[in-house]
Amino acid sequence: MTGLLRRLLPLVIALTVLVPLASEGSTCPFCGMQGPTLTGEVGQAKLVLYGQLVNAKQDANGDGTTDLVVSNVIKNEFSGKKEDPLSGKNKIVHLDRYIPGLGANNKYRYLVYCDLFRGKVDPYRTVPVVPDGDMAKYLLGALGHKDAAIGKRLRYFFDYLDNPDLEISNDAFKEFANADYKDYQGMAKDLPVERVVGWLKHEKTPAFRYGLYASLLGHCGKPEHATVLRDMLDDPAKRLGSGVDGMLAGYVMLKPKEGWNYTRDILKDEKKEFMTRYAALRAVRFLWDLRPDLVPRKDLKEGMNCLLDQNDIADLAIDDLRKRQCWDTTDRILGLRNTKSYEIPIVRRAILRFALNCQDGKAKGSAAARAYVDEIRKKDAQMVADAEELLKLEQTPPSTTTPAK
Repeated sequence: MTGLLRRLLPLVIALTVLVPLASEGSTCPFCGMQGPTLTGEVGQAKLVLYGQLVNAKQDANGDGTTDLVVSNVIKNEFSGKKEDPLSGKNKIVHLDRYIPGLGANNKYRYLVYCDLFRGKVDPYRTVPVVPDGDMAKYLLGALGHKDAAIGKRLRYFFDYLDNPDLEISNDAFKEFANADYKDYQGMAKDLPVERVVGWLKHEKTPAFRYGLYASLLGHCGKPEHATVLRDMLDDPAKRLGSGVDGMLAGYVMLKPKEGWNYTRDILKDEKKEFMTRYAALRAVRFLWDLRPDLVPRKDLKEGMNCLLDQNDIADLAIDDLRKRQCWDTTDRILGLRNTKSYEIPIVRRAILRFALNCQDGKAKGSAAARAYVDEIRKKDAQMVADAEELLKLEQTPPSTTTPAK
């Protein structure tokens, strides 16, 4: 490990934690459950079967066999070929593997991912599925939509967000979580509003889904539905959970002036919990990068400026102002050196990164930024070198570099 990486390791770890929470470019800005989906996993397999595992027999050496009574063929790349294990009317596939736990009272059905090895079916993954559920129907429908326009695909998954099979509903949620905001922005306006409202009000809705559902309501709802989100935001229990950024964004979509005033009041109040203020900052990012039609950017910039005097979040606000090239805030940010915030190393590093980016060109504040960088370089050349190296490593999505106007 180089000396630079060793010095930057704590910061890299911090960034690693924050990036999934703060990313707004390629995935849903209000979802925190990205990852592989069942459709994706099936797409990578050659043979996926759904049915009942029976007649498991174990040999003395631990090997054995199991029979799969096939109810549905989810995917079969061998169909029509001589090695097809389901040719003709065959609905039972013999697996050369002992699968334990298949007693007479076994209530599950199974998704079995297979390949062929030396002419025999080779199961490499089995997934238990609740019987009499919609898994086979869900996957077959998902595969039927895999080449459809993204909006049509997401509309299909929307109908499974409240499926009683948690495996299905979570997978449908991940399809939204993996999608860009612009992928569902258009289709969301035609969603059944009362269904979305019902999810937001239901006591068993997982908190991690609030952000997505609130943003969907922001598109399909009417101004009067803003009270649903306002009630959630005023609820101390829900305000401390996840999805607050989506609630705020949805509130602004439904009632721009009222929603923004509420968000700005959170940003101004340093007595609010950190995660609540951070959620408000995330809502500002969303409004700046993806919905600049709702709130003037000068107001959004003013909102970020409210955080500069708050020690626990000032560094995040400085970085956001830097990434959005708000160079007219240079004097304000450099002025933090005369405050207690400057005693915090992470704030000092954020100020330095801002100055390093601002110093090039003829932007307002560039001369003061150059003078600041020169001063710090004389005092601590290594600190400047480390900051320059980190800026080179930083890969900022294009959507987060829209300059201030």
